[in-house]
Amino acid sequence: MAAKTSRAFTRYAWAFLAYLVFVILFGAWVRISHSGAGCGSHWPLCDGQVIPFHPSVERIIEYTHRVTSGLSGIFGLVLMVWAIKRFGRHRVTWATVVTFFFLMVEAAVGAGLVLKGLVLNDASEARAVVISLHLVNTLVLIGAAGLAAWWSQGHGAPRWRGHGIERWLVATALVAVALVGMAGAITALGDTLFPPSAAAGVVGHLRTDLSPTANFLMRLRVIHPILAVFVGAGLLYLGAWLKRRRLGGRLPTLLMIAVGLELAAGILNIALAAPGWLQVVHLLLAQALWLALVLTAADVLARPAEAGAAQPAAVPEPAARTA
Repeated sequence: MAAKTSRAFTRYAWAFLAYLVFVILFGAWVRISHSGAGCGSHWPLCDGQVIPFHPSVERIIEYTHRVTSGLSGIFGLVLMVWAIKRFGRHRVTWATVVTFFFLMVEAAVGAGLVLKGLVLNDASEARAVVISLHLVNTLVLIGAAGLAAWWSQGHGAPRWRGHGIERWLVATALVAVALVGMAGAITALGDTLFPPSAAAGVVGHLRTDLSPTANFLMRLRVIHPILAVFVGAGLLYLGAWLKRRRLGGRLPTLLMIAVGLELAAGILNIALAAPGWLQVVHLLLAQALWLALVLTAADVLARPAEAGAAQPAAVPEPAARTA
C-alpha cells in the first residue's frame, strides 16, 4: 500500500513540475504579447474586477496567466501537505517546502511588477534587475520541484563531503547556467521592447545594438550569446567527463542533448530575429537543460565518492502514515 502511495505522489510531483513549466512559458508569452498591463495597475484584481467583463485580448492573456499562476499555488500546497503526511521530515518534504516558498515569492514578484508599473513598454534598469532576479527565482522553483519528484522515487541524498573535483564542477555549472539565464532574461526583454529587424541581418543587429545612442537593453544583448557559447561548451565537457567516469547514469547524456538543442535554438533565434514562438521554445529548452543539470548534480553527489560506477545506496521508503 505504501509503494502505491509513493508512486501516486511521484506521478503527481512530475505532473506538477510539467504544469509549472507551462505557467512559466505562459508568463513569457504575456511579456512577448505585451499583455503585462492587460489588467491595469490592479493586483490581484483585474482592472478592479474579480472577473473582467468585455475584456481585450491582452486582458484575457494576463487574466488567464493570473488564474493559472494561482492554481499553481494551490497545486503546490497540495504537494507540500501530501509530502508532509507521506514522508515526514524527509528531503522530499523539504524540497516541497522550498517549492511552495518560492511559488509565493514568484507571485510576489509578479505582483510587484504590475503594481510598480514595470510592464508593457517600461525599459528601465529597475525592470531589468527584477526580471533577472525573477529568472533566478524560477530556476530555484523548478529545481526544487524536480528534486521533490526525483527523490520521491528513492534516489539517494546528495552529500557535499567526500567528493573530489566533481562537486566543484557541478556547483560551478549550476552558478554559470544561472548567470546565463539572467543574461538571457534581460536579452529577451530587450527583444520584446526593441525587436530586431529580420532584414538587417546579424551584422546589422550588432551594429545597431552597439550604437552609443542605443538603449542599454540593446547594448546588453550581445552578452548573452557569448556567455551561452562558453558555458554550453563547458557543460558539454562536463557531461562527457561524467560519462567517462560513469557518474550520473543517463543524466549526463540528457544534459548534453539539452545543451545541443538549446544552443541550436539560440542560434536560430538570432538568425530569425527572435520571433515570439521561438523565444518560448528557447525558454522551454532552457528549463529542460536546467532540470537535467540539477538532477545530474544531485545524482553525482549521491553516489559513493570512491567508486564512480557504483550505484547509490538504497534509501528505505518511509513507512506509510496511519490515521
